[in-house]
Amino acid sequence: MLHLRTMAPATMTADILAALECDDAVTGLAVFRGAAVRPAGDLIMAQVAREAANDVIQRLRDLRVHQVGSIEMDPVGTWLSRSGFEAEVRTPGSSADAVVWAEVTQRAYDETELNWTFLSFLTLATVIASIAIVVDSQILVVGAMVLGPEFGPIAALGVALVRRRFVLLQLAIRTLVLGFVVAIGLTIVLALVARGLGWITLADVIGPRPGTAFIYTPDKWSFIIGVIAGAAGVLAITSAKSLGLAGVFISVTTVPAAGNIALGVAFGDGSTIWGSVAQLLLNIGGMALAGWLTLAFQQAVWSRVSVRRARHLRLPHRRML
Repeated sequence: MLHLRTMAPATMTADILAALECDDAVTGLAVFRGAAVRPAGDLIMAQVAREAANDVIQRLRDLRVHQVGSIEMDPVGTWLSRSGFEAEVRTPGSSADAVVWAEVTQRAYDETELNWTFLSFLTLATVIASIAIVVDSQILVVGAMVLGPEFGPIAALGVALVRRRFVLLQLAIRTLVLGFVVAIGLTIVLALVARGLGWITLADVIGPRPGTAFIYTPDKWSFIIGVIAGAAGVLAITSAKSLGLAGVFISVTTVPAAGNIALGVAFGDGSTIWGSVAQLLLNIGGMALAGWLTLAFQQAVWSRVSVRRARHLRLPHRRML
């Protein structure tokens, strides 16, 4: 169940109520006349079955509520309501499977912003990954994978393509490129310092590393794992049950490859650089492709659900179900 709040001028209240009252998935409808100060007008609140959120939001967007006021939706963690339960039962689809596109798109924009926090986490993760490579520690590699924030903009690539948000696509590409450039660049500087101090030698970079050799030796499994992880990650961020996202971070070799690129540059080892670049691009490409395909499939499925709901709402006996 989702909690819906709209604020709009009083002249739009009747149209907003009509858009909400016509839908069996809406319950707990309340109006607070004159409660809104900026913009001046009315506050309208309701509970909406998650499965119907896209249709409800689209009707409000068609009324241009978001242009003159605001539309907000929050998940309701715990609720006790007979009418709410009946609204969910009447609404086709599963609440856990429902994709609320406004929520997904908003999250994509938030996680694609190139800011100090994103750069800090990505740089720290890359530095940890480079240390993991030097000491050949799989545990540190896993730690670097979990710390890296790069999945947000990678998932945003799929959202941008499916929803045709080309500004979001540009932001995601910029964040990924600049983020990795900065993280790798700073890690190169630190690697050169460590080399100068004698803490790292060429043998640490090109010598036998049974625990972390997979980072710079990509193969078909690198791409396959990227595809699987990308699909799982998108399902995790679009579902009401956001499970398994940590597993996605641990599965894909992006940040460790970036750390290995930095070490390769610091010691001038071409095979290390190009092997890691291939690993990084294969994994990002696999995740981006899988994210796009998964979101496209989800959009197609929920478009059919919306058609079923539209037919149901046109039935004269719908209130009696």
